[in-house]
Amino acid sequence: MPGSTRLFVPAPLRPGAEIAPSPAQVHHLGAVLRLKPGARIAVFNGADGEWQARIAMLARGEGRLAVEEQRRPQEPEPDLWLAFALLKRDATDLVAEKATELGVSALFPVLTARTQASQVNLARLAAIAQGAAEQSERLSLPAIHPPRTLARLLAEWPPERRLVAAVERAGAPPIAAGTGGAPAGLLVGPEGGFTPAELDVLARHPFVTLAGLGPRILRAETAAIVGLALLSALASTA
Repeated sequence: MPGSTRLFVPAPLRPGAEIAPSPAQVHHLGAVLRLKPGARIAVFNGADGEWQARIAMLARGEGRLAVEEQRRPQEPEPDLWLAFALLKRDATDLVAEKATELGVSALFPVLTARTQASQVNLARLAAIAQGAAEQSERLSLPAIHPPRTLARLLAEWPPERRLVAAVERAGAPPIAAGTGGAPAGLLVGPEGGFTPAELDVLARHPFVTLAGLGPRILRAETAAIVGLALLSALASTA
């Protein structure tokens, strides 16, 4: 039986298939976890469910996994998006990690008037999301989109998908109001919040719902986690 070790592998999974893990995964299996050939782990690819695999070979930075049997079929996962104003690196990393653990299916870094950063290492975010997916036992990875301005995000947002914008001190109702169980997304602004002009723009879009996260002023990364948890709970009871 697979233990707690899980790896994402971008290859088809079927009985008898052989997979070459990445050099980083080989290092993790051999040098960090000290697993030996014959040990069994779990693998998933976001499409074929979770499978048991046996380590067939680990040597000189190379490895081979033998896929044996399926342990969990692929199942539908939450259709929840997160758009968030870019933060400093550690805070952005935390948002990507926790959003993945909470089941977010797409991440949209956003540039706003008060955004603290203008660039993001998408490969780094993808690696963080992959590690979070492996640890949290989800069966897929979130899509990670390049940064875009708030104006572009709103222009390209599917109008049938509700966008819940977490706002501070705007007299907005609780996040549970008016969202229902339909596909949704959460928008979280930067430290310091959205500007008055940005709030006016958000209010003019019919698919946007302005919502509050409680009586306290939260850090942006905290707001993302709290908002996602509330929306996830709402969707599960709809």
